[in-house]
Amino acid sequence: MASGKIIIAIDGYSSTGKSSFAKLVAKGLGYIYADSGALYRAITYFAYTNGFIDEKGNVDKENLQKVIMNITVSFRTNKKGESRTLLNGADVEKQIRTLTVSNSVSRIAEIPYVRSFVNMQLRSMAVDKGLVMDGRDIGTAVFPNAELKIFMTASEQVRAMRRFKELQEKGDKETTFEQVLENLRKRDYIDSHRETDPLTRAKDAIELDNSSMTMEEEIEWLNKILLPNFNLKVELDKEE
Repeated sequence: MASGKIIIAIDGYSSTGKSSFAKLVAKGLGYIYADSGALYRAITYFAYTNGFIDEKGNVDKENLQKVIMNITVSFRTNKKGESRTLLNGADVEKQIRTLTVSNSVSRIAEIPYVRSFVNMQLRSMAVDKGLVMDGRDIGTAVFPNAELKIFMTASEQVRAMRRFKELQEKGDKETTFEQVLENLRKRDYIDSHRETDPLTRAKDAIELDNSSMTMEEEIEWLNKILLPNFNLKVELDKEE
């Protein structure tokens, strides 16, 4: 039985609930949570608002590369215990979750120098371990030696409905379910077929299909792995 802090790498398709799951796991273990997807979304939002992405979705890669080292993305927790993403010091959590950003984030994330920039920032967060991180290539490229790797998946329809409801709850009444499903399929294809660090399940990753699971059931599933192998257990607050 292993003991001590570990790195938990969570990869998988979009809208599988990776971030919500990872946040609960980190909180329940007293670990740091790092949202790699938020980094890519923040860079995408920066590129979009600064004219590096045109109306057709084409990226001005040459000029974006000239300024990328001037971009600072960080995280903070607000009074409610929610993780917030800061872009050059400004809270952009709401802006980076829009469908506009979702439509371009895979194009930004497939650029090699963007991935190198993000990976450099992500690795700097794991010096002392005790880290839970989710994304598309955490277990394959960022932390290939992570002690525990999880690959999350769910059916297309389930994932699209989750994302659609999330947008609805945030006040977006214009985006249709069909648009969300098409965006999800496009992102799945791009993520899985990019040349640099494509989305794929690491050979030693454990698959979690949560199509019909509650969050409590997912945590129970995880604890059955953590306790015997690492002497760790995710403790949830009663209100959760």
